[in-house]
Amino acid sequence: MTDLAVRRATAADLPAIVAMLADDHLGATREGAPDDPAYAAAFAEIDADPHQRLVVGEVAGEVIATMQLTIIPGIGRKGARRALIEAVRVRSDLRGGGLGKQLIRWAIETARTEGCVMVQLTSDKSRTEAHRFYDRLGFTQSHLGYKLTLR
Repeated sequence: MTDLAVRRATAADLPAIVAMLADDHLGATREGAPDDPAYAAAFAEIDADPHQRLVVGEVAGEVIATMQLTIIPGIGRKGARRALIEAVRVRSDLRGGGLGKQLIRWAIETARTEGCVMVQLTSDKSRTEAHRFYDRLGFTQSHLGYKLTLR
């Protein structure tokens, strides 16, 4: 298995990140050109927030994966912190080789280091392969999720 090097994303990584987000049946309809100023503005906001970690995974210096990890302080569970995993992507030609597993394990260990009591995520109902992936990593489908689209 190839070792994945995980690091904080930089603005220079945005084209690779946007390309990975757009490279599936859902992202293809939602994403735009990597040079859209909205991506740079979102990156600046995420990068300035100490509870956010937008990361990339590299192999041989090439960005091939990405994920956002949010540490959420809370009142419930006696002031417990939890971690939220979002926008997990591995470049489509490299899926199935264990890189996503390494990325998620990095997120779990980071959450543990940050004192989180749990790691949670959502996955679109249509992403059945992703569901099997998360099941194999020990995640359980414990809740029913809802969304309200605002725009």
